[in-house]
Amino acid sequence: MKVRADPTRSHALGSLFIALVIQGLWSFGLISTLRDELFSTRPNSTLYHYTSLHGLMGIIESRQLRASELRYMNDSTELLYALDLLQTAIAARSHQVTDEKFLLSNFSQWLHNHIARGPMLFSASFRANGNLLSQWRGYSNHGKGISLGFNHQAIQSLASAQNFYLGECLYDVSKQQTLADRIIDCVTSMCNQREEIGVVLQDIEADLMSICALLKHPAVTEEQDWRLVSPIFTSATSGSIAFREGKAMLVPYSLFDLEQEAEIKLGHVYVGPTPNAALSVSALTLYLTQKRARPAYGISESEIPYRPR
Repeated sequence: MKVRADPTRSHALGSLFIALVIQGLWSFGLISTLRDELFSTRPNSTLYHYTSLHGLMGIIESRQLRASELRYMNDSTELLYALDLLQTAIAARSHQVTDEKFLLSNFSQWLHNHIARGPMLFSASFRANGNLLSQWRGYSNHGKGISLGFNHQAIQSLASAQNFYLGECLYDVSKQQTLADRIIDCVTSMCNQREEIGVVLQDIEADLMSICALLKHPAVTEEQDWRLVSPIFTSATSGSIAFREGKAMLVPYSLFDLEQEAEIKLGHVYVGPTPNAALSVSALTLYLTQKRARPAYGISESEIPYRPR
């Protein structure tokens, strides 16, 4: 006999769920909700990745992008800035709410031990602006800089297929502080329900690290950074983790596939400041055409005056 659904019962359950959410009693998973909210913005223009000529050839030949472990990226404050934001918010809350001091102290200690030195999170950066002097100086030697502009829809599709998140970095301090307060609200609510602080913190670790990956210092707002963020890896033997030589140490990285329908979907490319701009553009056009990666909107010279020192 076929059992028919009771619409009255379904309505009652739906109302109960809404009531639980309003009362804060259905809080498990709210950190993932914050993560989804933060990563919900979609790019609507070309995403640029700055690199050197050597890096360009590595990317095009392999059809892959190296996503470096977040702590080893060029900006030495990665994760630490987000950690400081959370620690400041925890300290302020501890002075305001005395009955949560033990829980907040545990959360603070866990952040210190796990976020700064815990599981690995891999990320690759894009810029909304493909022609910034600061980036030419930071990512290549004079005459050897390239800004690869990727089709934003292709990157979004590739990210979803590889379980990466693509998110726009947050630089506004007031919004960052509000987000930190919301994170603490979620953590305290979950811990008060379950009374297992260690279990709760372990459950939210991946989502919290993904959120932290998008919080950047306001001093670098001009970068207009977008981040590819991987799932977390708990050890070097799990997943496709490799190592490359950095400027002062080995840098762990994970690979992100760029090929879609036998092509790399480039939108536009800039050649960085160089005394041989016309020749550089010509050679790059030939190379990308040969490698089935010719940009849909062409290649441009930077035209930024830049004297090497």
